[in-house]
This record gives sequence, C-alpha cells and structure tokens, in this order.
Amino acid sequence: MPMNNIPDEMAPVKVLDIRHLSAEQLQGLGVAEIAYVKPVMMNGVRAYAIHAADGTPMAVAGDCDLAVAAIRQHEMLPSLVH
Repeated sequence: MPMNNIPDEMAPVKVLDIRHLSAEQLQGLGVAEIAYVKPVMMNGVRAYAIHAADGTPMAVAGDCDLAVAAIRQHEMLPSLVH
C-alpha cells in the first residue's frame, strides 16, 4: 500500500487532455495497445495487413480471423479498417 494508505486501485486517475499533446505525442497514442487490420491485395490474393496504431506495418495474414487472433495473442486490441 502507498504511504498515504490509499490502495493503488483507488488512487486518483491522472487525466490526459489530448488538446495539449504535440503531434508526436498524439501519433504515439495507442501504439503499444491497438493494431489495425486492413484488407489488402497481395499478388492478386486478398490478405489482411496488420498495422500498429501509428501506421507501422507489422504483419500480413491470410484471413481476418487469423489477423485478429495474432493481435490478441500479443495482448493488443484489434480494430478493423475498411
């Protein structure tokens, strides 16, 4: 327990006002927590690209379910992009 005798789970949450973030800070939001799945064509075959929240390519999967499973396996939240 912290010195002020308030358990960590009851401590006040620090609020972040996104209106005061720099472009670099805004770009980094969710990078480690969110991955996007986007349908793509590779060599004439439909596939599913996986990108980090900042747009960095991470992987390609043969189907959407596999892409989502890979993201969840890495403890990230999948988000579909059309």
